[in-house]
Formats: sequence, C-alpha cells, structure tokens
Amino acid sequence: MAVLLLASAIGAVAFVAPFFSLETAPPGDGGALSHAADAPFFLILLIVICLGAVLLNLSAGQMNTRTVAVLGILTAFNAVLRALPGPGGFNAIFFLPILAGHVYGATFGFLLGSLSLLVSALLGGGVGPWLPFQMFATGWVGMLGALAPSWPRHPRREVLLLAAWGLFLGLLFGAIMNLWFWPFVFRPDQAALYWQPGLGLAGILQRYLPFYLVTSLAWDLWRAGGNALLILFLGLPVLRLLRRFQLRFRFEITPEE
Repeated sequence: MAVLLLASAIGAVAFVAPFFSLETAPPGDGGALSHAADAPFFLILLIVICLGAVLLNLSAGQMNTRTVAVLGILTAFNAVLRALPGPGGFNAIFFLPILAGHVYGATFGFLLGSLSLLVSALLGGGVGPWLPFQMFATGWVGMLGALAPSWPRHPRREVLLLAAWGLFLGLLFGAIMNLWFWPFVFRPDQAALYWQPGLGLAGILQRYLPFYLVTSLAWDLWRAGGNALLILFLGLPVLRLLRRFQLRFRFEITPEE
C-alpha cells in the first residue's frame, strides 16, 4: 500500500506541477511539447516503482510467482485490447483493470493498468511525453476498481454496480488526462477555456469545466460507455474466472511443529 501511495503522489505531482512552474501563458498550441523535458523522468520512475511493488509483494508473501504470471498474461491481453479499434475512438483498455482491481485489490489493478499501457505503447500504441501520464491515469482506474463493493453472492447486482462505476471511471480518466497538456495550450480567441497564470483554484475550475465539456466529453462518453457495456455483458464470466484463479493461487504459510 505504501508503494501505491508513493506512486499516486508522484503522479499527482506530475499532473499539477505545470500549474505552479509556468510563469507565463503559452503563446499557442504547445500540446505536442507538453512535458517533453520531464516525461522521461516520470516514466522511468513509474517503471521502477511498478517493478519495486512486484518485488515487495513477492517478498511479503502477498503475491507469488503464479500471481505474477497472471499479471503478465492480463497485461499482455489488455495491451492487445487497447490496439483493437472501435467506434468513436473506443477501446477496451479499462475493462480488465477495473475487474482485476476489484477482485485482486488496488495494487494489482494499478500495476495492470500502468504496465498494460507501457506494453501497448511499445507494441505500436505510441511512445511520447503523454505515456507516463496515461500509465498513471489508467493505473488509478484499476486501483479505484477495488473500491466497488464485492457481492459474489449477488453477481448480477455486482456487475451492474461495476458497469456504473466503470462509466464514471472512464469519464474521470478523460478529465484527468486533459491536465497533462491543458496548461501548455492557449487560444486567444477562446481565452475563457484555457488556463492562465495567476488563477486560483476556483478560476481554474471555472475554465476547465467548459473546456472539458467542449473538447472531451463526447469522446470520453464513447470510451467510458463502451467499457461499461463490456462489463455489463462480459463482466459476470470474467469475474468468475478471476475468482477461480484467486482460489487456486491462495496459499497459507504455517509454522512447522
């Protein structure tokens, strides 16, 4: 849990640092150059944290080699799911992190979300300054999947709840991801939609909300709604499969007499 909190704190710093470090508004569309200087640092740091989390959980007995194998398989499968095209920019990238985080816990969900984005990028999804921010945000989606109540005795109710939670998390992902480039872009003809230095928290929210509604909401609804439908129609058998693996991989260390 400590490693998870550390990763989340670093991710939060990565997203909000430009709001404090930029002293002047960008002259134009600087989105392509956003975080070009610090993104490699955050990427390497996040990879080290993910590997460290796996090793620490192995040494503490909270994971074993079979659990790590499942993490690897799900990571590869989720990376492939991201590459499958869908209407309106939809891809199924949140489906497995939400369900796996729900069954296996917040740390597993964070690792699955983050590492699957890394694998997907290396396989052709695109490596750029946006990558560590995508990894953090998708990791948070998997981590927050653990917050949904677990009702194995009422599977249909559980799936309905997870679908609704997945819809919310998909929209939350889009709202968070915009922050990686929003402080670096500015259009004088739409100044009321963009950040400028000196704005307080209230001023930032007043500008960001219409910016999100105008530029991202329709796109995010496709992605969030598509993943919610996947959970609704495929969540029941996948949850059963994940829990079957959980029972097989559970073990208990007992002292020798």
